[in-house]
Amino acid sequence: MHISIVAEKIFGIGGWPVTNSLLLSVVALLILLSLAVFIKRKASIIPGKLQSIFELFLEELLSLMDSVLGSRALSERYLPLIATIFLSIMLSNWLGLFPGVGSIGLLEGAEGFRPLLRAPAADLNFTIALAIISVLSVNILGVGAIGFIKHFHKYFNFSNPLHFFTGILEFISEFVKIISFSFRLFGNVFAGEVLLTIVAFLVPYFLPLPFLFLEVFVGFIQAFIFSMLTLVFVALAVQEEPAH
Repeated sequence: MHISIVAEKIFGIGGWPVTNSLLLSVVALLILLSLAVFIKRKASIIPGKLQSIFELFLEELLSLMDSVLGSRALSERYLPLIATIFLSIMLSNWLGLFPGVGSIGLLEGAEGFRPLLRAPAADLNFTIALAIISVLSVNILGVGAIGFIKHFHKYFNFSNPLHFFTGILEFISEFVKIISFSFRLFGNVFAGEVLLTIVAFLVPYFLPLPFLFLEVFVGFIQAFIFSMLTLVFVALAVQEEPAH
């Protein structure tokens, strides 16, 4: 049984270590890119099965975004960010459940066992990077929507002491979001990885299956929560007046 909270280095490119979680995140990226290119080339007025599935997914996601943003135009504007976050996290989580991920690797004497692949979100580096991208995107979109001065006036408001104090708290909360986003996703995925490893070690074969299906659902829910929180923060950022 192998459980490690740190992603293991598989090889290096120059001075840059390539870990097992990074390898699987690259696989997820290639799958999404290949799928996007395939759908684009096969897109037609009369959709096939795969195109119909994606059109249904986009329509449902846009409807959900409409309920938050209150405008189809805004939903279509911010759809690429929300959909990319959702699909990348969900696919990364599900790839981490495939047979061989975490169990096929290298035996290296005293260093022990190193899996070749690992769920990306079970690596804190991946979740922190994703959280930083999300928070930076929210602020960049806020600046683009209402302007630099109006956006940062939400954080640095000198009109009175109460507004100033509230703005500083909101500014600090931007950094807290990074910690909250990253540790929520990391904790849930890593805990699921540990649970499946322990159950498979103690009672192999059929008993881990219910837990595996549970982790499929958890992988979807975590992607949904992360993307929806990003959407809510985008909706707040593009408003001219903060909601205190």
